[in-house]
Amino acid sequence: MFSIFKKKLPATPIDFSAVKTDMHSHLLPGIDDGAETINDSLQLINGLQQLGFQQFITTPHTMWDMYKNTPATISTAHEILKSHLKEVPVRAASEYFLDDHFDEMLQQEQSLLTITGKMVLVEFSFVSPPLNLKEKIFNLQIKGYTPILAHPERYQFFATQKKIYHELKDMGCLFQLNLLSLSGYYGKISADLALWMIEQKMINLVGTDLHHQRHLDALRYSTAIMRPLHVLLDSGLLQNPALSA
Repeated sequence: MFSIFKKKLPATPIDFSAVKTDMHSHLLPGIDDGAETINDSLQLINGLQQLGFQQFITTPHTMWDMYKNTPATISTAHEILKSHLKEVPVRAASEYFLDDHFDEMLQQEQSLLTITGKMVLVEFSFVSPPLNLKEKIFNLQIKGYTPILAHPERYQFFATQKKIYHELKDMGCLFQLNLLSLSGYYGKISADLALWMIEQKMINLVGTDLHHQRHLDALRYSTAIMRPLHVLLDSGLLQNPALSA
């Protein structure tokens, strides 16, 4: 397994310029567990630019038990951020938690904030998946949306039942990998799942999932990310470069 990553090669400098767009981050000030202030937002964006990212689709949580975000709250924070930026393309979507509130939003046909077109970023608990996960995915699809499953490699309970990943892909889900997973930041299980999914050609998008300075510091020194990232870029499957902020 992971035969494409076995051979030892010299470390490659960190450079995400070929990815171009970071489409999963928490850069809006004060509305979730990401940037707390506008100064935090600006420092994080500047740091990501230094690593090669050129534009951003930031994705604050919509998780009703903790972060009751709506298009209005996200838009307000986005306008504050834009007023402090000079010529940095930043657009706002959301990372939707698959909870009861999300089900209600779909039933009421509320508009969702998308990554692009009708593509919606979704997540669920790291402790256990929803019992009706496939039903939730299907309900999103019948409303005309394409689900992007955020950081599938971080759902470590699926490590012994990888069949679920194939089933979700067969349903039409796109998968978004956290770049830091490739460095072992979230542990060996997530790192192994990340490499396995790359080898299986399952990954469609990558993101930093950046919340704070610690994430940025880890990205700056995680040279292990670059080799599997180049495999993804060479595969032609990665959609980030074509995204527009």
